[in-house]
Amino acid sequence: MSQFDVYANADPTTRARIPYVVALQSDLLDAIENHVVAPLRLKADKSIVAVVRLNPLVTIAGKQYLVRVQDIATVPRSLLKKPVANLSPQRDEILAALDFLFTGF
Repeated sequence: MSQFDVYANADPTTRARIPYVVALQSDLLDAIENHVVAPLRLKADKSIVAVVRLNPLVTIAGKQYLVRVQDIATVPRSLLKKPVANLSPQRDEILAALDFLFTGF
């Protein structure tokens, strides 16, 4: 498992709203049972409001999603099956969003 890998949401009750999650924790902590993830929500979803610097915009399979770092959670590693994408090219934006979430800067 690599940092910034994107996985299909394994939870059928939330999959329609949150089709994907992105792994946030370092590869060095891969053996830990639970992994820190952030949900990805469709940019076109009118029920959410994007916050500048807090919700980086990413593209997966031709669709635009917002990384919702304010909604981070842990999930069992066993639920994160085969990655469908990797957001390493957006590493700086995602880390800046996490920094903004925790420090306000």
